[in-house]
Amino acid sequence: MKKRYFMKTSAIAGLVAAALSGAAFAANPVLKIGFVGVTSGPAASWGISNQRSMETRAAWINETGGVKIGGTTYDVKIVAFDDQKDPKRAIAGMEKMAQEGIHYVVGPNVDDGAAAVRPVAEQKGIMYFPYAFPKELYTKPASNAILGMVANYQSGPAIYKYLMKEKNVKKVAFVAANESDPLSQRDSGAAAAKALGMQVVSANVTFQVDTTDFSPVLLPVLKTTPDLLVLSGVSPAQAPQLIRSAREMGFKGIISTETAQDANVLKEGAGKLADGFISVGGASTPQLASDKMREFVKRYTKMFGEYNDESNTKVYALEYILETLKANPKSMTDVAEFKKTMDSFEAPNPYMVGSAKLKYVGMGSFGQKRQVSVPLVVNVYKDGKFETLFVAQVD
Repeated sequence: MKKRYFMKTSAIAGLVAAALSGAAFAANPVLKIGFVGVTSGPAASWGISNQRSMETRAAWINETGGVKIGGTTYDVKIVAFDDQKDPKRAIAGMEKMAQEGIHYVVGPNVDDGAAAVRPVAEQKGIMYFPYAFPKELYTKPASNAILGMVANYQSGPAIYKYLMKEKNVKKVAFVAANESDPLSQRDSGAAAAKALGMQVVSANVTFQVDTTDFSPVLLPVLKTTPDLLVLSGVSPAQAPQLIRSAREMGFKGIISTETAQDANVLKEGAGKLADGFISVGGASTPQLASDKMREFVKRYTKMFGEYNDESNTKVYALEYILETLKANPKSMTDVAEFKKTMDSFEAPNPYMVGSAKLKYVGMGSFGQKRQVSVPLVVNVYKDGKFETLFVAQVD
């Protein structure tokens, strides 16, 4: 009898504990933030960096009690969708977010996807933060997209100016994959170089995305003897292949790109041949990083076993969304309120030392505030890792 009583009371105690645990877990309502972007294929590291940054920050917020917006504290849940760099899947992903009642989405990571989801975002009341560069996404009448990083037409001229001054670069050549994103970046890069007085010796050589032998592609480009070879819009998977081919063919000049890259991929694919390669980096350097940024890196590395420097930039989108919602709780369900708040929004930047602020910029490029303010950090690859070449700002 005693034994049965013990078992009975133990079972009841277990049920009560489970109920209390569930109640504690469900104490905070959930705020869903979406991610639609590429996490598979040659460009996967762009989207993986996005998703992991969001998941790391969300877990950190939830662990420390949630985020208070208005009078309510929420746990943050990231709802992710791999669009596989396919515009049709990007649309499906954005429609999924709308069905789940999500009003704020990070991504897509490429131009085609960001353009494709615009009608859905505008019809369904979704603000989205693409990592894509077409100006028409951020200029009127468009108003729902917010550029989550520095654009190539902002970083390109900064890189060219630096190389003209510091390395006496005069002749530049461009090579790009035969896709809309790289071709667009090539065209804007060539225009910027010409405007600065550089001689553009080649800007019409392209390659198919499934290319594995880049020697025939690069041969006519290198014959023009450029001082600088720009790999326009190059994916992290193809950058080391192009670098290796160019170096093995005897190119001694500088190689650069305006897209973010992965140091581990460069190390594995090109090794020492990638030394000197210039790319856009994350929005933080050791000198700029706050204790909170260092904590973010630590948590990210613990969660995923590695860290991508590009996440120094990708950490910002979720922070901007949450801080803007905190500034105007009405925007939780009304993106029109979010847009109104953007014009005067300002909050401390937790990831940088000093008095840096989170704020929306873009008046110079887009005529309206449709870009997050993050530092333009330009990196150079050396001995398996990135080093900071210089830091600048955009308006």
